[in-house]
Amino acid sequence: MQEFLQYIPHRPPFLFVDRVVEMAEDHVKAQKDIQPEEPYFKGHYPGRPIMPGVLILESVFQAGAILMGKRLDGEKDRLPVVTRVNHVKFKHPVLPGDTMEIDVNLKEWVEPACFLSGRVTVNGKTAATVDFAVMLVEDIQ
Repeated sequence: MQEFLQYIPHRPPFLFVDRVVEMAEDHVKAQKDIQPEEPYFKGHYPGRPIMPGVLILESVFQAGAILMGKRLDGEKDRLPVVTRVNHVKFKHPVLPGDTMEIDVNLKEWVEPACFLSGRVTVNGKTAATVDFAVMLVEDIQ
C-alpha cells in the first residue's frame, strides 16, 4: 500500500484506495475494501447503509491521481486537481463489506489538462461510471 502513497497527498481518514493491483502508462486498477464501521454509514441511510456516491467518485479521482502522480514522477511540485466531472452514472449500490474494483483510464493529455474515465465494479457488477478532467497545478492556494 505504501508505494502508491508517494504519488498522492491523500491520507486516512480521507484515503479511498487501499491498494493498486495493476498499473500501466495509461491505466490503473485499484481496490478499496468498504469497512462496515466506516463513520458515514451511521448517518447515510441508517439501517440500510450504502456508500455515498460522492465517496465512490472520490475513490475514482484518487486512483486517477495515483496514475497521474506516477506519470509525473520527478515533478513532485505538480498535483492533479479535479476540474470537471461528466456523465456520472450510479448503477449498483456499494454496501458495507464490499470490495470496490476501481479502473481508471487516461483518454487524453493536453498539457496541463488530463481527461480520464473511471469505472467502479463490485462483484462483477458496475456500480458507477464517470468521465472527469484534472488540471496539473503547482499551487493549490
